[in-house]
Amino acid sequence: MANTPGSIEDIDARILAVRDNLRQLVEQAAAYSGSADDELVSQRIAEQEAQLDFLTKKRAELTSAVSGRNDRNRK
Repeated sequence: MANTPGSIEDIDARILAVRDNLRQLVEQAAAYSGSADDELVSQRIAEQEAQLDFLTKKRAELTSAVSGRNDRNRK
């Protein structure tokens, strides 16, 4: 993926943006149903879903790392 976000807040903001993009693309797909643009919209949806998956995993990794540091600091 292009530029990897560095903080949970960055990831959260990008997740919101990707989810909004997906919503808009799904609306477009419904409006264009049966047209030549169908394949393009489907491709863009797949790209956004991949981005969302990447960001969700990255967020989980960062959350886990922060949680692990906090656990070690409490000991």
